Parts: sequence; structure tokens; C-alpha cells
Amino acid sequence: MKKRKCIMKNMETGAEDKNQQTAIYVMTHKAFTPPPDPLYIPLHVGRAAASSYSRDEKSSPLSFCVGDNTGDHISEKNCYYSELTGMYWVWKNSHAKVVGTCHYRRYLLNEQGKLFTEAQILSLLRQYDVITTKELQLNFSYYEGFASHHKILYLDETARVIQEIYPDYAADFQQLVQQKHTYFGNMLIAKKEVYDAYMEWLFSILFEMERRVKVEEEDSYHRRIFGFISEFLQYVWIRHNRLRVYACMVGMLGEKAEIAEVRCRLAEYFDRADVDGAKAYFLQAKKERPDLLMEASDITGELHLCMEVIAIAGLEQQAYGKNLLTRVRGFRNLMQYCNNLNRYVLQKKQEIPDAGLQEWEEENEVTSVARQVAEQVMHASEAEASVVHRLQNQLTK
Repeated sequence: MKKRKCIMKNMETGAEDKNQQTAIYVMTHKAFTPPPDPLYIPLHVGRAAASSYSRDEKSSPLSFCVGDNTGDHISEKNCYYSELTGMYWVWKNSHAKVVGTCHYRRYLLNEQGKLFTEAQILSLLRQYDVITTKELQLNFSYYEGFASHHKILYLDETARVIQEIYPDYAADFQQLVQQKHTYFGNMLIAKKEVYDAYMEWLFSILFEMERRVKVEEEDSYHRRIFGFISEFLQYVWIRHNRLRVYACMVGMLGEKAEIAEVRCRLAEYFDRADVDGAKAYFLQAKKERPDLLMEASDITGELHLCMEVIAIAGLEQQAYGKNLLTRVRGFRNLMQYCNNLNRYVLQKKQEIPDAGLQEWEEENEVTSVARQVAEQVMHASEAEASVVHRLQNQLTK
């Protein structure tokens, strides 16, 4: 811990720590418990605009972090750039020979599923140019996926900028954007010269984008547009330059506070048997946070089960005048109900009788409506279609 404090003090004052050869910066906007290895340095992103923080406020819950508002920085642009304000700060201010970025909840992991040590990183970088996440395998082209969550004008303008200032990248961009792969999270580790070259390329594109487009989004999620685009640009840059990539696992530590809040609010609606209120709240939450049901957000899978509960209860109310929320009380019991229901439907389809599940189905008076919803979930998964879209179609009726 003494070594960590020394590093923090040196970096916040702009002084170089001659002994810090390798530094992995953990991007955060909220208090967390950092890894004990001093290799991992907490970096508070967006500090310049953080109303909860003052440099003189030593009692701040983020006072243990390096701030991205020192030296050459773009900290005040965090609402548009997200973790990229931290990545920019590393580019302009870190003196380490090897640098990396991760998140307070997401870390790159070695083959043993543990955090990388400095020795492991240096060994890998003798063989590879970049350590980063495994490629995401999408069910649709990146272009289609982007258009379903953001205004496509941002991606189209990115293509035009690349064509103008990096024309040798244009063909790769146009080809890859129609394919079904990308990196995610803006997490990577590389020698500083490789990292710096990527940052120079990336920010020259994004700063030109910023000059051309006016970002006018209603919510904070969609305003982080340059952060989203950069995830795909990392993929383009690596592929175009034919870099040797060591792709590794990503570890999730805990869940987002926003996800826990949505789950708690839905539990309150369920306790009141208010299916219409739960439906309206869920759709609004999903509109504000399109990432709500992504695997990296709904790490327990319970928000997917909540959506199933809402669909079942709504359809049962229409069909029978009463619904699941009056039969099964308590959030945990509802989650268990849906888990059992999904297992029951699966074993019926596979024609593998399970006496316990059959007895459960009879005791709980499972309706034909509930079975139909569970079958939709199962079929959507088998077809690699979106469970979200199938159930949302029902929720919006």
C-alpha cells in the first residue's frame, strides 16, 4: 500500500515515477476497492466535471484515485467520451513503458482467470503487439447493431472522416462495419509507443467528428457516443495494421448500481402486483439504458427473468382476469418460478421427463400462457434471435 500511495502522489503532481515501468489504469467514476497489486492504478475519469469531487476535498470517496484533469487532458468532455478521457490522459501524461486500461468492474484476465501480473504482461508483449478482449461475435452486422441503439449519422460521419484523413483505412472500415465482429470496453495493454500510435489515430478521428456533428441526446447513455464508436475503431485499427493480438477473457466484479436499482424497483412493483406499473417502468428504464439487458450489465440474468414475469402477468391478466403476481409472492419466488418454468419447458421439448419438474408444474398451476411465453424465450435463444425483441413486442402491446 505504501508503494501505491507513492505512485499516486507522484502522478497527481505530474512527477515521473522512475520505477513504474508498467501501469494498468483502472477507469472509474465511483468509489470501489482497487486490486491490491500496485500495477493497477485507479483513474477517476471525468473529474473536471464531477460535481461530487473537489481537489481540496480529501474526504471525497474518490480521493484515492489519480484524476484525469491534470496535465494535458480532456476531462471536461467525459459526458461525450466516457472512459476515453482517461485513455487520453494516459496517452499524454503517463511515463510508463507499458500501459493498459480496464474498468473498475471489468478486468482483462489471464488463462487462470486471474488478473495479469507485470511479469505475465511483459512476457506476452514479447510475442504480441496488443493484449485485449476476445472479439464479440454479433448476431448482425456492426452497422445494423449500431443503428438499432444510436443515430446512424454518427457512424456514417465516422466513415466520411476516415475517408478524408486516413483514406488507406477506408476500405477496411467499410468492409468490417458490415461484418459481425468488434472489440468492446476499450480495454487493452500494449507498449507505450503502440498505445500512443493508436491514440494519435483515434483522437484525430474523434476530434474531427466532434467538430462536424452536434451531439444532442436526451440521456447520458447516448451522449457517450464517441466512447461507443471507439470500441469498433479499435477493431479497425488492429485489423488494418495486422497487429499480433493476444485475446483474453474479461472478468466481471460485481454489477452496476443502475442495474441493482432497476431490479429493486421492479421488485416493488411485483410486491404490489402492479403489472402495468412494472411494464411502464421497465420500458422507460430500457429506453434510458439500452445496455440494460446486455450480458455485461445483467450479469445475474434476473432482468431477463423480470421481463418474462411482466410478459406472463400481462397476458394472463388479459386472458383470465388475474395473473402470476397474485399467485406467486416475493421477488425471489418469482425468479425461482421462471427458472423452473424454463427448465420445465426445455425438458418437455427434449422429451426427457423430470418427475420433480412435472410435480412442480402441477402444484403451481402453470397456465398455457406462461408456457407459451417460456417457449418464446427458448425458441428465440435457439434461433440466436433477440429474446429482448420478442418479449418487448409483447410488453409494448
